[in-house]
Amino acid sequence: MASFGYQILGFGSGESGPLPQFTCASGGSESTSGDYKIHSFTGPGTFSVDKVGNLPDFPGDPGAGPNTVSYLVIAGGGGGGGPSIGGGAGAGGFREGQDIAPSYTKAPQGATSGLTITEQAYPITVGDGGVGSNPSPQDGTRGSDSVFSSITSAGGGSRNSLNENTGGSGAGGGHQGAGGAGNTPPTTPSQGNAGGSNGPGPVNTGQFAGAGGGGIGAAGSTSSSGGYGAYSGAGGSGSATSITGSPVTYAGGGGGGSFNQPADPGGGGGSGGGGKGAGYSGPVSVAGTDGLGGGGGAGGTPAGPAAIQTGSAGGSGIVIIRYKYQ
Repeated sequence: MASFGYQILGFGSGESGPLPQFTCASGGSESTSGDYKIHSFTGPGTFSVDKVGNLPDFPGDPGAGPNTVSYLVIAGGGGGGGPSIGGGAGAGGFREGQDIAPSYTKAPQGATSGLTITEQAYPITVGDGGVGSNPSPQDGTRGSDSVFSSITSAGGGSRNSLNENTGGSGAGGGHQGAGGAGNTPPTTPSQGNAGGSNGPGPVNTGQFAGAGGGGIGAAGSTSSSGGYGAYSGAGGSGSATSITGSPVTYAGGGGGGSFNQPADPGGGGGSGGGGKGAGYSGPVSVAGTDGLGGGGGAGGTPAGPAAIQTGSAGGSGIVIIRYKYQ
């Protein structure tokens, strides 16, 4: 542990105080953007703080940076369901906090305060994406949580028989089902949105087409009727932040899967890593993007049982920490 030194301030006051210093830490993949250092974790690790910055001793003091950090904590996206319960998976929870002296453009959903740190080692957990469904069982699995200090982002929801459709963002409805709730458990600001719902109706209307999973930027889209069958819904959009020094979009929802509608191409994946849902005539579903927390695309039911398509995995999450280092 580093300790603060003391000096005479030199203004004739005779007062002494701590030497100005900046935060010094290590861990993850390290980079810089101007006067700021960035630590990115795409898997488990440790953010080790050797010393923390101190606040200015008087107005205009050009000394050290503050003892807070900006952070982005994205959980793993859920795995896509399907085929006949083909709801797109929800994105992993999105939680961002920006330091009190803004140095980059945060996402609209981010908090306007960072996290106070102390001289210690912080274990980092980065959530994996959920597993996509198989024809039997048709369950995807929920994404895993990501954790930095007191900040936990919840894994994305997945449409399955275990009722794990809620999460950071919720899974889309399938088989005449409602979409799963987002922001579960609740955080302020919200960490995600609900999945779209699958409208009620008899089987021959095609209402088994899957709805889209929720993203941080928007809820998943509902499935819509058209001709013999319905069209699957798109995943909810993600949101962009420039915490790494350039804008990157995270936490998009997975698209819903088709059901017995030849013209249905499958629901599109939400911006920010959401995977596309399976279409009647292909292509197959697409996995959520690793490092962005995107929800996996859902499977579909095309021309016959031999052509049944499975859901795809969710994308893994990420943890990013930023602070002034010089």
